[in-house]
Amino acid sequence: TAAAAEARFISSAKGKGLFATRNIRKGEIVFVERPVVSSQFLWNALYNYRACDHCLRALETAEENAQRLLGRSSLVLPHPEQCSIRKDLHQQCPRCQVMYCSAECRQAALEQYHRVLCLGPSRDDPTHPLNKLQEAWRNMHYPPETSSIMLMARMVATVKQAKDKEWWIKAFSQFCNKTANEEEEIVHKLLGDKFKGQLELLRLLFTEALYEEHLSRWFTPEGFRSLFALIGTNGQGIGTSSLSQWVHACDALELPMLQREELDAFIDQLYKDIEKESGEFLNCEGSGLYVLQSCCNHSCIPNAETSFPENNFLLHLTALEDIKAGEEICISYLDCCQRERSRHSRNKILRENYLFTCSCPKCLVQADDADVTSDEEEEGEGETDDAELEDEMTDV
Repeated sequence: TAAAAEARFISSAKGKGLFATRNIRKGEIVFVERPVVSSQFLWNALYNYRACDHCLRALETAEENAQRLLGRSSLVLPHPEQCSIRKDLHQQCPRCQVMYCSAECRQAALEQYHRVLCLGPSRDDPTHPLNKLQEAWRNMHYPPETSSIMLMARMVATVKQAKDKEWWIKAFSQFCNKTANEEEEIVHKLLGDKFKGQLELLRLLFTEALYEEHLSRWFTPEGFRSLFALIGTNGQGIGTSSLSQWVHACDALELPMLQREELDAFIDQLYKDIEKESGEFLNCEGSGLYVLQSCCNHSCIPNAETSFPENNFLLHLTALEDIKAGEEICISYLDCCQRERSRHSRNKILRENYLFTCSCPKCLVQADDADVTSDEEEEGEGETDDAELEDEMTDV
């Protein structure tokens, strides 16, 4: 079928936008997109959130997932047949033992970037350049994570391995590029106050681990900063969870009323207990670069939303209302709680994280509202922004 949406250039200030090429009905999937490159977050992997090294599919069964998040190995989940994890299909790289959900993913990773990044027997050697790079990154970027240096490493490795290097360089160059002072702000956001010193350390480690002649600009101070800003602004959070897959499957079961009530009560209690134990970190989390999704602009009243219902890196963009042919398709960069806040609060978050002031219909209607936040917003200001943002990024 013909694509329901296409990217178009709007203006130099706004860059690109995504527009409907035909009428789209509410609830319709506008597109399903695979990332050009993606990677699990490093702390997330370190804390045993086991995911396919290529597509981020969760590798634990729903029961193992719940047991780990609860810290209780005796937990038994009802309806185990509703768990979609197929352990018999899992494979590992014979050289470095990273895990994949299938032979297809192992092969795809090998063909695109893994030959360059495979650590082989040096997997646990702290002096290996790639391990030094990952360790430095973890020491700069604590949870909640919003990005990973390994996304950049996979971009370089992809070009290194490619027969047609120019094709890939062009593919990466279509992601929104910022001016130097905007880049600086994004890097600041990711690395904090000491960013100049930290960025230089990362650049030297990155160069030692991955230098590639065809990409020499990416390894210069300016080029490295803009690569960093590219993943900072275009990286889309990905969240996968075998437990949430199991819950969705259980929701769809036809059960007698009493059994349905029992199952729902069990699931509600399970999530409450997990929240006490593990807080909000429920999912295998990472980020990826998506060509079409990265063209979606923000609106505080979005007409579409992204999700990962297949428990892997395949992004589904779904219409939240009817969208007419020619209309712009917008998603929200804010979560539901943030969208309910005042225009002033919303724009503070958008400016800090995405470097723009919103002029969607909702913001225009509220343009004359006082530039103050309500008291309770003031209290909540600052401390939850990142966590809420993170939550929104990785909704499964």
